Amino acid sequence: MSEWWVQFSVVNRRRNNVWILWVLLILALLTGLWLWRPERLLSLRPGGLQSADDPLEMPKHGEPDFRFHTLSAWQAAMVPRATRFDLPLGSEHGALVYNAQKFWEMNQKRGGRHTGDDLNGIGGMNSDLGDPVFSVADGLVLYAAEPSPGWGKLILVAHRAPDGRSLHSMYAHLERIDVKPGDLVARGSRIGTVGTANGYYPAHLHFEMRESHGVDIGGGYSLYPLNRLDPEKTIASLRAVAAEKLTPSPLGLMKAE
Repeated sequence: MSEWWVQFSVVNRRRNNVWILWVLLILALLTGLWLWRPERLLSLRPGGLQSADDPLEMPKHGEPDFRFHTLSAWQAAMVPRATRFDLPLGSEHGALVYNAQKFWEMNQKRGGRHTGDDLNGIGGMNSDLGDPVFSVADGLVLYAAEPSPGWGKLILVAHRAPDGRSLHSMYAHLERIDVKPGDLVARGSRIGTVGTANGYYPAHLHFEMRESHGVDIGGGYSLYPLNRLDPEKTIASLRAVAAEKLTPSPLGLMKAE
């Protein structure tokens, strides 16, 4: 009796294993059919920012999305090559202007080092209020708005340096903005006017140069330079011609035609 029961148990166990194997195979087959069934049965629709057959253009009517820090491929492709850089206030060489607070000077009151140059008219105080501010080089306007009351109206322009670097010039505390994001601006063209940042400071231009691939306003003081460059030295190194030679902007000539 015990031997018969052992044989019966072995046969029954094998039969159960066969059933389990069949169930697993059927489940695997059903799962495979569900995963590989036609797209229309899954109620899916092909999606994307743009069809491959559409004309080449920026999605959503060409408007950049400033929620993203880095530039889009469209914006990067639009940044013009800058063959020369000049100073943004006074003459091309900064005549009739003095630097009230230089780059990387320590400011104990602000708790950090200055991330740009504070450029003033030689009359001091508000004597330069409303004076024109010029783009330092051919570039693409990335930002033109008021990020905070302390910054006041601010413009950020991207430039492609002769060596291929992506450089940004920033102009802050403006009284007026004369450009908008997406505008191509020529070296020496007026983009705004000197202001007081809503009365926070005496009139002056806070001017910065950066090496950057994205829109990052940041602060006017920091303990680390990060992507900030010395504006005066950077402009001098990128002038590319003798100081006494005044050459027209290639972009300016094209826009004038």
